[in-house]
Amino acid sequence: MAQISLWLLAGVMLCSIPAGSLEEDIHRVHTRDKGRVLTLLSQLQRTPPHLCLDDRNDFKFPWNLETIIQMKKIQHTCFHHLMLLQIFHLFRAQRSLAAWDHTLLSQLLSSLHHSLEHLEQREGEIRACPNVGILIRKYFQRIHSYLKEKKYSYCAWEVVRVEITIRVGIM
Repeated sequence: MAQISLWLLAGVMLCSIPAGSLEEDIHRVHTRDKGRVLTLLSQLQRTPPHLCLDDRNDFKFPWNLETIIQMKKIQHTCFHHLMLLQIFHLFRAQRSLAAWDHTLLSQLLSSLHHSLEHLEQREGEIRACPNVGILIRKYFQRIHSYLKEKKYSYCAWEVVRVEITIRVGIM
């Protein structure tokens, strides 16, 4: 009887190892990908931010750092995925091509795509947050409206680049 209990205990322990390792791998990949995206966003800078102070804008990001930290794991995964997806579409737009160095932009888009692929492997968690999606889409609509209003100027893109860099930093 004692031998059966040991085998059951060993089986339970073995089954629990991959789940912890997978979660750590996902966190490690997220941290590495986030660092790469932040680096590329900073390298994209073409116009010194101090020259664009008059173009600053409050895009009314709907969350603060504390709220993001307190999100449940499923909501956070969904939030992260939707933010990266919107950032990817923003920088992939035709108007973005004229504003940035094409090599750096290509690297940024590749990094964002890579991050999205990792998150999409957790598909069930991504579909679970319609309210978050609505708020993110409204936030990015304000960014798109701002760029259009400013006629996609270099300063407008710089303001948006700084805004996105800040948001990626807290994700």
